[in-house]
Amino acid sequence: NETGFTLFGPSIIMKVYHIKIIIKKDGERMVQEMTEKELITVTIDNYMNLQRIKQANGDTVNKELDYQLRGLVAKLSSLGVNIEDLTL
Repeated sequence: NETGFTLFGPSIIMKVYHIKIIIKKDGERMVQEMTEKELITVTIDNYMNLQRIKQANGDTVNKELDYQLRGLVAKLSSLGVNIEDLTL
């Protein structure tokens, strides 16, 4: 539905996300759809990977890594994910 909301029964409303990813492979366009749950899972995986890299860097300052982590924190927060338990 165009609004992103689906009505189940007389009073239950659920937000539905479908993310389309277009991948060009050998000149062909492929479209892959992703549900909100899949999007959250992929974003959590990316956040955890960057956390491990940050921890492995020790005291080395990496502004780009910090910027990427802040962006993922913002995305996860907007998706309603609490990252406290994910932070190393």
